[in-house]
Amino acid sequence: MYQKVIEDIKRNLGSNNELNRRYLISQIEIYKTHEDSTEIIKEISRMIWECLTPEEQEEFERIVNEENPIKETLIEAEFYIQNNDYETALEKLDTFIKSQPQLYENDEINEYHSFSNPLEELIFNEFIGCEKEIRYIPDNQPLEDLYYAYGFLLRNAARLEEAEIALKEALRINPVSAKIILELCDIYKMKAPTFNKFYFYTMDALRYAYSGYELAQIYRNLGFYYYEENNIELAVSCYRYSLKYENDPFTQERIKQLEKSYNISLDNEKCEELMHYKHIKLEVDSFITENLEKLAMEYEKDNLLNQSLFFYRLLYSITKENRIFEKIKKLDLMQRKQKKNLII
Repeated sequence: MYQKVIEDIKRNLGSNNELNRRYLISQIEIYKTHEDSTEIIKEISRMIWECLTPEEQEEFERIVNEENPIKETLIEAEFYIQNNDYETALEKLDTFIKSQPQLYENDEINEYHSFSNPLEELIFNEFIGCEKEIRYIPDNQPLEDLYYAYGFLLRNAARLEEAEIALKEALRINPVSAKIILELCDIYKMKAPTFNKFYFYTMDALRYAYSGYELAQIYRNLGFYYYEENNIELAVSCYRYSLKYENDPFTQERIKQLEKSYNISLDNEKCEELMHYKHIKLEVDSFITENLEKLAMEYEKDNLLNQSLFFYRLLYSITKENRIFEKIKKLDLMQRKQKKNLII
């Protein structure tokens, strides 16, 4: 049975090894639940190997044969985090990080970065750029995730100075991660005598954010900031605008409290006018939305449905466009049919 599957896969291979690799990786995802998945995936892996250059094969063998203490430590810590044992998770990361030399530090010639997905790399190149030679940290060395988890756990333990250092190291590695920036915002909300850093980092996050969840949190941050600044109308405006991206009941209740306590009544147009006056962006940069859709379409064209849906869902979370919603429904249906055919 599985020989026919392999023959069908081979028929779709062309002369471009990069496209062949992307296609073969997509087939692993499709056939991972097949009754002959072990044999099929083994053969697909062999074909992927043949698509690698000799240099890539050598690098792959080196990585596979090396121990990976960073990844192993992070996996162990994440297990304890998932089980709400933050104390043990922090002990594991504390011991590991304090015993390790600093890796992939920038020097006079090179900058070392890694990104969670292709969109973040595009955002970095567009909005920040690199004056030095950019070097990419290998995917099997998840330093960004390591320092983010460490910073989160330190913040939870109220070790705020150390948390700030850890998160800034994560941000050095990925300067456009709104997730990391928002974690830093939480620290500056807790430790600073003023909220200046909290405000500036929130505005940075707004520049790079590409998900509805992040945008909702950013506008809630701005609502908090302007409340502390005693600009209640603008605070209400920001809180209300956050509901565009996430219908949070606590935010709704906060808006009601403020409107009642300060006798405020604002329509959407007035809210946007107040925010515009303070130079608060009301829309995600067109560069981000255009590239979200471009990436989604490219992965769809290559039949990489999981990746395509990932970017389409992000795009819908910030645009709420019906055409994107219909596209997601269509791809979801295609994916279910693929899985059903494999089971049959």
